[in-house]
Amino acid sequence: MATAIVEVLSPSTEAFDRGEKFAAYQSLESLQEYVLINTEKQRVEMFRRGDGGVWTLESYTPVDGMFELKSLEFQGSFEALYEDVVFDADSSTLI
Repeated sequence: MATAIVEVLSPSTEAFDRGEKFAAYQSLESLQEYVLINTEKQRVEMFRRGDGGVWTLESYTPVDGMFELKSLEFQGSFEALYEDVVFDADSSTLI
């Protein structure tokens, strides 16, 4: 029984993670949150199941400072999540 699933995106799997994989995960009745962690810029995308099974998206960036997995009662910081991560010089780390 999964309440939350967290995926770390890579350029080669990102389209699949956002598409077919997420569509399959939506059939899991217990799933409340699907989290995508971007590896090319500092961004966490949180898909949450709401009333009537409707999924909504909430995006977090370093400007927010923190992100939250409500289903697990967990809060994390961007500083800790991206500690020691080096981005390409041409990648934006904020957007």
